[in-house]
Amino acid sequence: MLLDMKGLSFLIFMCFGVFNAIGQTEQDTAYDVQLKEIKVTAKWKNDTARYRYNQKKHYVTMVLPYVDAATKLFKEIDAKLEEPGLRKKDKRKFVNAKEDEVRVKFEDKVKSLNDVQGALLVKLIARQTEMNIYKTLKEFKNPLTAVKWQAWARLNGMNLDRIYNPGDEPDLELIMDELGYPLPAGYAVGRG
Repeated sequence: MLLDMKGLSFLIFMCFGVFNAIGQTEQDTAYDVQLKEIKVTAKWKNDTARYRYNQKKHYVTMVLPYVDAATKLFKEIDAKLEEPGLRKKDKRKFVNAKEDEVRVKFEDKVKSLNDVQGALLVKLIARQTEMNIYKTLKEFKNPLTAVKWQAWARLNGMNLDRIYNPGDEPDLELIMDELGYPLPAGYAVGRG
């Protein structure tokens, strides 16, 4: 019987397959290796997107010292207000003293921020403290002050009565992660 080319190639293929199957009687070794997590980001769609990202990163680095100070201050105030037996008058006095201290230290610098930097400052303080800024103002100061600042924020395109949602700000989250500020633990349990 004469084999054509197709038949011959099929016969050779089958022979190698059988020999391979016979030669692989030993069990293969599989390694289980844990690799460090990496993040893969897409290239920029265009130069404008790259510029906006770099501009936002620059603004974030400019406001980070104020965010760190505010986070430290909120933790300090929160710890003091949790002390048992502290009267309401003493709480208010402590909060006012801390407000004056921050005002002296940062007022001129914060006033020199532009609108975008100010909005980033508010978002990052809400992110790092895991607090609703409006409710915090209402609690630490008074409801009228909270309403005043919420009205100002609304006129400037912000909303203080909003919990920070990491899903709404993917670029900001990437920037903060790059700068060594991972998402606070409270957001990991689905609070964002």
